[in-house]
Amino acid sequence: MNLKTSITFVLIALSVIFIAQNIEIVEVHFLIWQISISRAMLIIFLLLVGFVIGWLLHGYAMHKKHGKE
Repeated sequence: MNLKTSITFVLIALSVIFIAQNIEIVEVHFLIWQISISRAMLIIFLLLVGFVIGWLLHGYAMHKKHGKE
């Protein structure tokens, strides 16, 4: 088994442990909306939103940099 496969299995195991420990339902209030969702799903959703925002900002910065050259 190579290093990449080992790291993948470790990350999957840590993810399963994280989800199992954070199954409590929490209420989220945002402006006029209210939703009940498990804490693990909320954290995963927020991480994905952060990833997308970072990816878009990086793309914008690269576009702006190449436009000046």
